[in-house]
Amino acid sequence: MKIALCVKQVPDTSDIKWTENNTMQRDGVESIINPYDVYALEQALKLKKELNAEITVFTMGPLQAADMLRDTIAVGADKGILISDKKFAGADTYATGKTISAAIKKELPDFDLILCGQFAIDGDTAQTGPCIASLLDIPQLTYVREINDCNDNILTATRVLDDGIETVKVQLPALLCILKSDFEPQRALINGIIKAQNAEIKTVSLDNLGLNPEDAGIKGSPTYVSKAFRPEVKHGGEKFFCLENREGAEILYGKIKEIGVLNG
Repeated sequence: MKIALCVKQVPDTSDIKWTENNTMQRDGVESIINPYDVYALEQALKLKKELNAEITVFTMGPLQAADMLRDTIAVGADKGILISDKKFAGADTYATGKTISAAIKKELPDFDLILCGQFAIDGDTAQTGPCIASLLDIPQLTYVREINDCNDNILTATRVLDDGIETVKVQLPALLCILKSDFEPQRALINGIIKAQNAEIKTVSLDNLGLNPEDAGIKGSPTYVSKAFRPEVKHGGEKFFCLENREGAEILYGKIKEIGVLNG
């Protein structure tokens, strides 16, 4: 089995700054691997152990993202592909999906499974994974908590939905978007760290992928951000500790009357 794992660097800070184009400024900001992608990696490592799967990790970002790819290799991934070009800057989820899907088609055309985190904490759109699946014309499963089994190119997974939990089967090749789980992700051992330090990270650019410059980065992004701002900080409400329901009702009545909702 060949797995393409898509991961993303996200800012390790709540002090977000914006560019003149209302895109997130990433240069000079400490980054971490997106937490949801960590659990996608864990599911990939589980399949590697059970099915001898080969894991190729893809990320789109600046050259410094190579360090994150080495971190994934340190815990068990096999290869790292860095999709990096200044022409990719400012890409929205559609342009990002188009770029990553082109990289997967070029670097791992015979993939069996693509794994992504369900969300990226810097955007929280949950759109890039489904976009990749659509562009590659493969089935997708979202909100996956766990991969249960994989036999004869049929994968079984558990999904967590608003109205319950379901177990579904999907024909491979397919794309899965992974949720966080309640287990602790594994840490790198010394042998993995040494392997990661010596690993060659392949970098691919726009020219390598054969993409039209008009289809990448901010030029290829149909999403227009008119304004980016921090939400107004709201003050906390008042708390009252009441021993009896009548006392609480009287306090509530008084407060409602105070703000003018009641006239009597």
